[in-house]
Amino acid sequence: MNCRFCEAPVTRSFVNLGMQPLSNGYVDRAAADAMEPFYPLHAYVCDACLLVQVPELQSPERIFADYAYLSSMSDSWLAHCRRHALNMIETLHLNAKSLVVEVASNDGYLLRNFKEKGIPVLGIEPAANVAAIAEAAGVRTLAKFFGTKLATELAQGGQRADLLLGNNVLAHVPDLNDFVRGLALVLAPRGVLTMEFPHLGRLLKEKQFDTIYHEHFSYFSFGTVERVFAAHGLTLFDVEELPTHGGSLRIYASHANLAERQVSKRVEELRERERTDGGVSLDSYARFAEDVREVKRKLLEFLIGRKREGKTIVAYGAAAKGNTLLNYCGIREDFIDYVVDRSPFKQGKLLPGSHIPIEAPERIAETRPDYVLVLPWNLKDEIATQLSFVREWGGRLVVPVPEVSVLP
Repeated sequence: MNCRFCEAPVTRSFVNLGMQPLSNGYVDRAAADAMEPFYPLHAYVCDACLLVQVPELQSPERIFADYAYLSSMSDSWLAHCRRHALNMIETLHLNAKSLVVEVASNDGYLLRNFKEKGIPVLGIEPAANVAAIAEAAGVRTLAKFFGTKLATELAQGGQRADLLLGNNVLAHVPDLNDFVRGLALVLAPRGVLTMEFPHLGRLLKEKQFDTIYHEHFSYFSFGTVERVFAAHGLTLFDVEELPTHGGSLRIYASHANLAERQVSKRVEELRERERTDGGVSLDSYARFAEDVREVKRKLLEFLIGRKREGKTIVAYGAAAKGNTLLNYCGIREDFIDYVVDRSPFKQGKLLPGSHIPIEAPERIAETRPDYVLVLPWNLKDEIATQLSFVREWGGRLVVPVPEVSVLP
């Protein structure tokens, strides 16, 4: 295949996670015996621009036709986004004459913070079922995919963003250049763009292989994302390193010809760290596959040992990353009795591939398991608080990545 950014031939393997179903392809229990499609989940790295990527084996239309992920299911994520919204309102002096646009706005959880301050908003969300939730909450939302075509229509209609937002969407777009070109078109001349995405440097360091799945087409270092945006006339003038999703970057961009935006010291420092500490390089990429295999071995050793002791094990969080982990490791109901999730879109279904049943969180108190495997490990502190009652019967929480650890 050719690189989706620079179009150079891509042949170098990053990690091969075998044949897997779509990570958000939850299965109706009535269809449990029907054929379930599996696809290669093999990530590669471009020697020319260092973009880590998976081939486009399924279209975004297929992946997002009936999306089960709701951002508002995590209290800590909601608080994180609200802090950013309020900071942007103050910093950019947003008001009733401004326009805030969010790409991949999900159920409107972030835009509600601007709307309640009287600031006009527009969400763009390709999953119609999720966009309908935002509309019902009064958040104006277009149920469309974002790219150059839609951006041109918006710009010609006078809808250019003073603040353009995108949280955890950059990885989801197969046509990367069309998407970023669209961002530049819809951004107002003096507008600011902020985007958050998992940092490839943290993925490598923390062995976060389970954040790789078919709907995540690309994985970015700061250096790579800076080159992508610069190719479309956008300058990254600031960056924050965040703890969310196991370690993310929040980039701040403006049009390249906007002299008033000075490049911050944080940009220069992160550039230098990626160049010098060996964390983002072809050498570190080459070691990653073996690190992943060792995570798998240790998790299976733990689960086999506990089952031989007669212990009961369930899981928390029917997350996409959990499905990558379970399918790569071959973990099914022989190890995990069930998984619980707060999302009503997931309850009553089966996890893709493993077919572990998804229950409501109350099921844990009813069955009193010995161990709860926390699949969305990035939310382990929030989940540990929610499940503090598990200690009442001596139950323990277990985090699988980057090392198997039993929480105190």
